[in-house]
Amino acid sequence: MGSKGGWNTRLTQVTSGGNAYDSLSPPLVQTSTFTFPTAECGGARFAGEQTGYVYTRLGNPTVDLFERAIADLEGAEDGLAFASGMGAISGTLLHLLRTGDHVLCSEGVYGSTYGFLQWMQEHAQIAHSFSPLASEQEICDAIGPTTKVIYVETPINPTLDLVDIELVSRVAHAHGLMVVVDNTFMTPYLQKPITQGADIVIHSATKYLGGHGDVIAGVAVGSQELMQAMRISTRKDIGAVLSPFDAWLLLRGMKTLALRMDRHVQGARDVAAWLIDQPVVSGVRFPEWGDERQQEIRRRQMRGPGALISFEVEGGFEAGCRFMNRLQLIKIAVSLGDVQSLIQHPASMTHCLVPPLERMRMGITDGLIRLSVGIEDSEDLIADLQQALAGE
Repeated sequence: MGSKGGWNTRLTQVTSGGNAYDSLSPPLVQTSTFTFPTAECGGARFAGEQTGYVYTRLGNPTVDLFERAIADLEGAEDGLAFASGMGAISGTLLHLLRTGDHVLCSEGVYGSTYGFLQWMQEHAQIAHSFSPLASEQEICDAIGPTTKVIYVETPINPTLDLVDIELVSRVAHAHGLMVVVDNTFMTPYLQKPITQGADIVIHSATKYLGGHGDVIAGVAVGSQELMQAMRISTRKDIGAVLSPFDAWLLLRGMKTLALRMDRHVQGARDVAAWLIDQPVVSGVRFPEWGDERQQEIRRRQMRGPGALISFEVEGGFEAGCRFMNRLQLIKIAVSLGDVQSLIQHPASMTHCLVPPLERMRMGITDGLIRLSVGIEDSEDLIADLQQALAGE
């Protein structure tokens, strides 16, 4: 697509696109199938001898526009939309891995990603292991003879630790491995893993890309060859396809991505700075802070810290529950990236599938709370947190 200009200009360009009707808003092509002028034309399209739409599971103009838009923003050649973030994750890993293979993962991953890794191990004999991936030697030591993919979350959910994408990619490619990065927390506005060497970037588009809590979607971007191979095999045959209406909602939401992310980030900075001074709060985790190595990674590969904060309330899980139940403005919900601030308890919610010992190894304590800062006024969020903490 090759859009030009600043971020807000580019976002208005890539989410509009040319269309046959000259409408300002992209048309919603809400159809399950497409007609052919002749039987011969239908046969030619199925055979791949003629371009054109056949069936929305195989391709749709509205979905195509969303795929091109996110690929453009990530600096990738092509994109592939899925019905959910987990659809994108499972579709990508199933395409890249075979029975007997091994996938090396960052120290922590989303709970359902962990569940899918377990499923692949039990049903397809595809093994997995975890590593901090903090140094070249550590990565090399964790790579085995059957390793095919390194899968990275950065920042990691919910500990918010950072992984050096350039380092991982350089080591992986020297060993002939593929690198997949979940960029949901950052969006292409704050981090572009393709430019750091990643082969495939995944998003739960449900989160910041949509931004308004009204759509479930996922997307993967990468080389045209890879995406096309996944398009005509994994996605087509498994069928985790994005609906045209959901693609249209995503295009609408993405128009304001840069504006929203700037607001999210500023609010998170304000809230994190306030939380760290509270005597009943401990272990505040925010990507803008951390040791020198983490800060060096952030400065090099991120243009902002994002808007997720993790912390603990004195008194453990029970105290944390009482605190969350007293919140009035901030909503208890397991998603993130919404314009509304959302809070949740990973150990009993998003990461409940992860065994307790494994959770602790990942740094997910029983008292850890994750806050997704929305676009509300910072002083109102802080006032809500203050009144909720005052009960302890």
